[in-house]
Amino acid sequence: MATRTPAELALARSFTSDDGAVRFNVTDLTVDHQADRKVTFTYGLVIERKGRTDESWLFTLPWSDKSFNDVLTSSVPDPERLRQLVELVRGLLEEWWDTKDFNRHFAKLGRRCS
Repeated sequence: MATRTPAELALARSFTSDDGAVRFNVTDLTVDHQADRKVTFTYGLVIERKGRTDESWLFTLPWSDKSFNDVLTSSVPDPERLRQLVELVRGLLEEWWDTKDFNRHFAKLGRRCS
């Protein structure tokens, strides 16, 4: 297995939604760097909610914002830019979760595994 960058390690950490209602337990993260400098993040997730059965999901996020390539590939990224990247990606994960039932675009990004 290839050594992960600090950005990949930060993006692979599990987290809880801002309101505390949903835990995004990250079980896997693949970061695919493409020739055109775009990136695809593929997450294995277990979604945990109080009083509900845990759900396993595969979530694929195409990332075309090339302005964060330096953060993704650096062995010592700027801490503030790393924080911004993590917040943006987590925000998109939360938005996907909250809107997947009625937003077709976001629905296509995830696939339930259990």
